[in-house]
Amino acid sequence: MIKTDILIIGAGPTGLFAVFEAGLLRLRCHLIDSLPQAGGQLAEIYPKKPIYDIPGMPEVLAGDLVDGLMKQAAPFKPGFTLGERAESLKKSEDGHFVVTTNKGTVHSAPVVAIAGGLGSFEPRKPPLGNIADFEDKGVAYMVKDPEDYRDKRVVIAGGGDSALDWAIYLADVASEVTLVHRREGFRAAVDSVEKARALDKEGKIRLLTSAQVTGLSGNGRLQSVLINHKKKGGIELETDFFIPLFGLIPKLGPIADWGLDIKDNAIRVDTFDYSTNVPGIYAIGDINTYPGKLKLILCGFHEATLMCQSAFRRINPDKKVSFKYTTVSGIEGF
Repeated sequence: MIKTDILIIGAGPTGLFAVFEAGLLRLRCHLIDSLPQAGGQLAEIYPKKPIYDIPGMPEVLAGDLVDGLMKQAAPFKPGFTLGERAESLKKSEDGHFVVTTNKGTVHSAPVVAIAGGLGSFEPRKPPLGNIADFEDKGVAYMVKDPEDYRDKRVVIAGGGDSALDWAIYLADVASEVTLVHRREGFRAAVDSVEKARALDKEGKIRLLTSAQVTGLSGNGRLQSVLINHKKKGGIELETDFFIPLFGLIPKLGPIADWGLDIKDNAIRVDTFDYSTNVPGIYAIGDINTYPGKLKLILCGFHEATLMCQSAFRRINPDKKVSFKYTTVSGIEGF
C-alpha cells in the first residue's frame, strides 16, 4: 500500500502545482493519472501549443510549462502512479481514504484532492458519415506536433479558442490554412479573433464563416473537404488535413460513484477551500464547479494553494499554519 499525506487524482498542471504548495507545508503527495506521463492534457494533447495567460510568461509552450512544474515539484519528491485510473474509494478504520486503481494498486491518505481536469474525455466529432474512414489518414481531433503540418494544406473547423489559436499558429507552418466556422462571430478571446481577421486580410489564412464542412473525400487518405457556405453554396477544397476542434466531451468515470455532489459532469465545491461535500476530499482545477468558475490554469493554481492550507489544518489539527514567503526563506527554508 502506498501511503501519503495528500493523494492527488490527476497529474495535470493543477495537480503538479499542488505538490509544490503542499511541499511548502511539509506535506507529502502522491499522484495518480490514467495517462502514461505527467502533464495531463498539456502533455498528451497539445504539448507544442503556446499558452499566453501564465503570469510572468508572455508565451510558454504547454510541454515546457509541464517541464517547469515538474522541476518546481521535484524538491518535494512526489510519488506517481501513472497509466492507471483511480477506480474505487473507501474509508478505512483509521479515517483515511483508500483508493484502488483499475490495475489493483492501493493508496492510502487522510486527504484526497481530485485534480482530474475534465476527467476522462473524448473529442466532439462532427456528424460526417465517413469521418472514421479518414481518422489518422488526414483527420485529426487535436494538434500534438505542429511540424506534422509543415508545408501542408490544413482545414480547421470550430469557433472557440483552440480553433483560433491553432489557425493563427499554423499560419507560419502550413502552406495553406482555412478556418471554417458556422457562425459569423467567434467564441474565442477578442485578441485571437482580431489576429485571425488580420491574417485573413493579409492572405495568410482563409476565414470562411457562416459555413460548415459537410463532406470528406479521398482514396485511402483525405484529399478534399466539401464546405457548405451560406452565400457561396457548395465549395470543394483540396486539403491534406482536416482538424475539427469542437471541444471535448467530459466524463468523470468512476469518480462519479464516490458520493460527491456533481452538477453537469463537474464536482461542486466550497470556494473557501475547494472542499467537496465529503469531508477530506477536495476538487481543484477544471473538474470542479462553483459560481463564477473560470476554467483557466492560473485559477487552478489558486485553488490548489487554498486547498493545501485547508489540508494541512485537517491533517494537523493541533498545529498552526506558519505562512512564509518563498522570497524570504527560499525553498530550502521549508
